[in-house]
Amino acid sequence: MPGEKQETDKKLSESIFRNRETGVSHLPYERELAFYDAVKSGDEEAVRALMLPLKDSNLGVLSDNPVRNLKYHLIITVAMITRFCIEAGMPAESAYTLSDIYIKQADRLQSEDEISGLHRTLVLDYTGRMKTLYRENAYSKPVTMAVNYIEKHLHDRISSADLAGHLGVSKSYLCRLFKKETHRTIGACIKQAKVKAAVNMLLYSEMSPLDIALALSFSSQSYFIKVFKEETGYTPADYRKRFFSRHFDCR
Repeated sequence: MPGEKQETDKKLSESIFRNRETGVSHLPYERELAFYDAVKSGDEEAVRALMLPLKDSNLGVLSDNPVRNLKYHLIITVAMITRFCIEAGMPAESAYTLSDIYIKQADRLQSEDEISGLHRTLVLDYTGRMKTLYRENAYSKPVTMAVNYIEKHLHDRISSADLAGHLGVSKSYLCRLFKKETHRTIGACIKQAKVKAAVNMLLYSEMSPLDIALALSFSSQSYFIKVFKEETGYTPADYRKRFFSRHFDCR
């Protein structure tokens, strides 16, 4: 272990010396923080002003392969943005899933220009989502945490008491605050979130309505059908028949 540390220290000194000789330096810490703050604040104008091309030399070299180097930097960017946006109120499950989608897209790209374009797209996507979030959902911390909990536990049975216990507040207080800020009851929010997940399962998987009802912890298939129809106007089976083929029609 001591030998490994010495080797790392040697490489650190050599890299700093080489960067100094070639005029390469990393982004100022303050500018980097300002960029991430602008993204999480939904400030598109500031983001465009602070966002540098991914091929900028100041980003540092993480790989001798130029394409792989940009992929590594894109992954770092989306990981940082994800955490900043969650901190600012974006539902954690949405933020992490969006991150996974962009990382998988980047993994398939083969050119620096493609990766740079995807980097710009994801930065502006997160920024736009945060702008919408602030405009539509100026929620307090307890309500934001409750929404995050619901999104993360869609496959479980969730109750108002579960949420209150998780947040360390009384059930009556949380229910009042949630209704005041979202104009929905906690129960209605849970139903809507589960139906939204069910819609995605109907469109993107071959799971049967019964399997979806079980996966989302509905008390019965008949109750699932009832809730789904109340929210969408269709039964799960009718929804799939009407929209599944259309969703995958690429013409």
